[in-house]
Amino acid sequence: MDIFTSLLFLALILFFSIQAFFSFAFPKNKKLPPGPKPRPILGSLLELGDQPHRSLARLSESYGPLMHLKLGRVTTVVISSTTMAKEVLQAHGQAVSNRTIPDASRAHRHSDFSMVLLPVSPLWRNLRKISNLHLLSSKALDGNMELRNKKVQELLNDVHKSVQAGEAVEIASLSFRATLNLLSTTFFSMDMADDTNSVTLKELKEAMSQMMEDLGKPNLADYFPILQKIDPQGIRRRNTVTFRKLINLFGRIIDQRLKVREASGLKDDDILDTLINMMVVDQEKKEDQLDKTIIEHFLLDLFSAGTETTSTTLEWAMAEVVKSPEIMSKARAELDQVIGKGNQVKESDVSRFPYIQAIVKEAFRMHPTAPLLIPRKADCDIEICGYTIPKDAQVIVNVWALGRDSSTWENPNKFMPERFLEMDMDVGGRDFKLIPFGAGRRICPGFPLAMRMLYLMLGSLLHSFDWKLEDGVVPGINTLSKMVKEV
Repeated sequence: MDIFTSLLFLALILFFSIQAFFSFAFPKNKKLPPGPKPRPILGSLLELGDQPHRSLARLSESYGPLMHLKLGRVTTVVISSTTMAKEVLQAHGQAVSNRTIPDASRAHRHSDFSMVLLPVSPLWRNLRKISNLHLLSSKALDGNMELRNKKVQELLNDVHKSVQAGEAVEIASLSFRATLNLLSTTFFSMDMADDTNSVTLKELKEAMSQMMEDLGKPNLADYFPILQKIDPQGIRRRNTVTFRKLINLFGRIIDQRLKVREASGLKDDDILDTLINMMVVDQEKKEDQLDKTIIEHFLLDLFSAGTETTSTTLEWAMAEVVKSPEIMSKARAELDQVIGKGNQVKESDVSRFPYIQAIVKEAFRMHPTAPLLIPRKADCDIEICGYTIPKDAQVIVNVWALGRDSSTWENPNKFMPERFLEMDMDVGGRDFKLIPFGAGRRICPGFPLAMRMLYLMLGSLLHSFDWKLEDGVVPGINTLSKMVKEV
């Protein structure tokens, strides 16, 4: 922040400091969960550090799995155990169905149309219905199975080019490209990332990276809502530019399709045609359910979530396998036994790869891509274990802490896929020991596709190539820091 912004921030803080002092000194008559004593004005903000999931996990060791903090002006309750997560997300799931809205997501009015951030409403239900029926149902996924096999084969071809050139393989970049092309072919019947369209790939990668970085930054405007109008760190302003780039990209694709349809008539060839058909029907019925703006933001949600999370998880899984020859040997032995050397891994084979599935689940446990999930909001007072989660409190589920809980997991800090061979654990929100996609009615709708892609890509990469570390790289945490960013 520049000097002017800093002074303005201090003036605003002083303006309501007296109110803050009295709210701390004389809290309302509710028994809040235990937690660290808040400092005046800042609360426990300074406790978070640059890795909040780790800091919150350490604090929960002192204050328990149901913990209360004051982060600036925001009352926050942190869940850090399987039991508490099940109690809050399942027994009280309806009361925490809505989200707290980060100020960065208000850029370009994205939070007004985002399926991820919308409150439970007719529009939200309609978007979830579209996802579940037309995109992510078992029937829809089975129908696109050969497309996924094709895109993974293209991923292997890209790896082969790197091998021939004697270059290190960038798993995250190549898997991003494969996943992007899978989604774009499913939605638009075209590859958004190919040799003739590299500008689009670069634009998407840069924009999505910038968006994820800004959404993940601590933002004073979230902790002190009075600052939202001035956006002291400029995060919303930067995100406005980023969102505009992505929205305009999807808008151009929609406009091109509308021109084609105008010339050749109604079509139903891919997901975009389906969405446009629905939009036309809603317009004819004069129902304000689906329009071009909503479709643009819907695509932004799906593409940003569907590419970044999948590529990051795959990179973590590969990093752990490459640094552990024993795990790699077991995985390759399973693949050789089931499909034989030299044969292509197909999605229909995945059910016969329990060890490959176990590696992916163990990567989710140790390295969740959203370690604090997306914060919820309490719509009313919630009574749990004699404590009150107050209305409007931000509710955070620390899935990173759930995955490192020694009362649930043996040797929680060791990567051990074998633990999942002994249990039939679901990652779709039913077993609260492992909920990388969340749980309840706000679970990430894309998890069925993500699981299919991860199993297929990991199995194919391990079966098709011999993997080793670059010369001079020692197995261990240094390996991970070179291959992936610590989360």
